Amino acid sequence: MANVIVAFSKPEDAKSIKNILMKNGFQVVAVCTSGSQALTQAEDLSSGIIVCGYRLTDMLFSELSECLPQEFEMLMVSSPSKWTSHMPQNVVCLPMPLKVHDLVGTLEMMLQAQMRRRKRMRQQPKKRSDEEKNLIAQAKALLMERNNMTEEEAHRYIQKCSMDSGTNMIETAQMVISLINI
Repeated sequence: MANVIVAFSKPEDAKSIKNILMKNGFQVVAVCTSGSQALTQAEDLSSGIIVCGYRLTDMLFSELSECLPQEFEMLMVSSPSKWTSHMPQNVVCLPMPLKVHDLVGTLEMMLQAQMRRRKRMRQQPKKRSDEEKNLIAQAKALLMERNNMTEEEAHRYIQKCSMDSGTNMIETAQMVISLINI
């Protein structure tokens, strides 16, 4: 379940929102009255959503949004007159007076979007450092020279060995190099 931090300047508002969210199955990890408290809580978590009002005791929502870790989004609850045309990208707004089903539905939508983004990020291939690229190139060169393979065949061989042994390509390239250089 995703992490939700509730931050409102009035403690009674924060507790009301927390209770609504908890009754609807959300995990509220913290209730804060200041932006600095919310940021401290966010830094301890890998990702999540901050549900807050327009103004906290020490900063506006926009200042909090700028300081949030990249993996966090914000659901700001305020009167539409406080909304600006150039809202930060990670901020979703809900109008006051707040309807429970709007709050729950919007939060669910934001959490699903966050999960899709995380899944997409995991599916992207990792970027290799120059050192790792050189190691793989060296292993391919040895295979090409010793076994008369093409560059593509050597790459596929390292890839297949990597998958068969359950190691990553860097470890497999290191094994190939150490076995050939014996």
